[in-house]
Amino acid sequence: MGTMIIRPIQQHDNAQIATVIRKVLTDLNVPKVGTAYADPQLDFMFETYNQPRAVYYVIDHEGEIVGGCGISQLVNEAASTCELQKMYFLPEARGLGLGIQMIQKCLESAKNFGFEKCYLETMPYMEAAQQLYKKVGFDYICAPMGNTGHVSCPVWMLKDL
Repeated sequence: MGTMIIRPIQQHDNAQIATVIRKVLTDLNVPKVGTAYADPQLDFMFETYNQPRAVYYVIDHEGEIVGGCGISQLVNEAASTCELQKMYFLPEARGLGLGIQMIQKCLESAKNFGFEKCYLETMPYMEAAQQLYKKVGFDYICAPMGNTGHVSCPVWMLKDL
């Protein structure tokens, strides 16, 4: 297996990361409505994150994108709160320690952007992801924050940065 590199998204990665996200969501039988699957920005990830206080990282495996994750301001929430967004890996990128590396890179960026809290949403059956989030200090909260549009994601977590 070749080298996997975590790097900022580039415009030419748009189609590949959209395919990765949709494939992972389909493989996990995630609803297509009320989740990241339906997000209009999914096909324009570079442009979506090419703004102040936002970044999206991809995992590049010899020119093929096999995963990604980003940080951006949480919509309709205090300016001090960001959201960990669209963290999805293809099976070949799982179990290699890339998840923790990706989260740490995103949280470091969030701190550098001046965010004080980081929020995320996930699905109840994404247990491995939840274990990873807990490992880096996310705690469960009782209600959603902001306005993500992901009404089908009933698990909410928050971390002080």
